[in-house]
Amino acid sequence: MDTDCLDGALADFSGYVAADALYDGPFWRLSVVDNRRDKRLLSEVLDHDPTHDDIRTFLRRLHTSLQARNLALLGVTTDGSSLYPEPLAEVFDNVPHQVCEFHVVKEVVKAV
Repeated sequence: MDTDCLDGALADFSGYVAADALYDGPFWRLSVVDNRRDKRLLSEVLDHDPTHDDIRTFLRRLHTSLQARNLALLGVTTDGSSLYPEPLAEVFDNVPHQVCEFHVVKEVVKAV
């Protein structure tokens, strides 16, 4: 995403994001959205299954973008994948991490 688009997306940044890795054909799409403003902040396409290193690198891009604008991340929501906890803790030390309510209910329904 170019700087002008990112500046616009972060102009009224809520501090809360949702991070996701979505399988799309032979590719994976990583994305981070401001989940209170419904604005995509960053995205990336991978030609392989995402690893902790991929997620860490992607989250560092977000960290750098926020720091450059003196913005703080207040919370992160993910789908509960094991891809996120370790990189999130490394890049955004004490930022609260929660699992998406939809994904929790989905797992409960599947278990029933």
